[in-house]
Amino acid sequence: MGDTRTSLIGSRAILFEAPCPFDLEHQQRFWALAEACAAWPGVLEAVPGMTNLTLLLDRVPVDIDRLARDLDALWSSGQRRQVDGRTLEIDIVYGGKGGPHLAEVAEMTDLSIDEVVRRHSGPTYTVYAVGSHAGYCYLGGLDPRLETPRRKTPLTRLPGGSLSVAGLQTGVSASAGPSGWNTIGAAEVAFFDPGRDPAALLRPGDQIRFRPVDVLT
Repeated sequence: MGDTRTSLIGSRAILFEAPCPFDLEHQQRFWALAEACAAWPGVLEAVPGMTNLTLLLDRVPVDIDRLARDLDALWSSGQRRQVDGRTLEIDIVYGGKGGPHLAEVAEMTDLSIDEVVRRHSGPTYTVYAVGSHAGYCYLGGLDPRLETPRRKTPLTRLPGGSLSVAGLQTGVSASAGPSGWNTIGAAEVAFFDPGRDPAALLRPGDQIRFRPVDVLT
């Protein structure tokens, strides 16, 4: 089954992983995989992640090897699912108290602060997956010049709405919590609201544009 890997999580969940680039084409393959697997008997939910898929089952699986073969066959087919999602514009205050690492990102990338903001707010980002914590979106489309390492000392508590970058990823935290990413701005947006239907604001295939409303240094 090549380099793919299928493993049991707990007693009633399956994780399928495939080593592949972090890009839209391969995420679309996971979206197609999730759509197909959601129709399988015994699958309660198929959740695409970053270069992986989780299947939540209604019972303990009796033949993981068969599931692994079926998943690998679907993956090997190369089928992709293109999603015509919604676009959300998010106002961002870059820098200041809500973006304490903006100057560090500028220094690490050898760019001016204004250029960091311009490059970060320029693309239209695609939601590759929703996870990590409720409502959080993994986004694709970050300018490669803004690639930065994770912080050696993580922050113990980052406010909800914090905009951060690390590696070739960027995103806005949906709730308060620890983070090892570089925080460059802040937004006022509720990505997850348990009183809303659906509770998560965005789904894979939706898009985000960041709109700078102020840059504080």
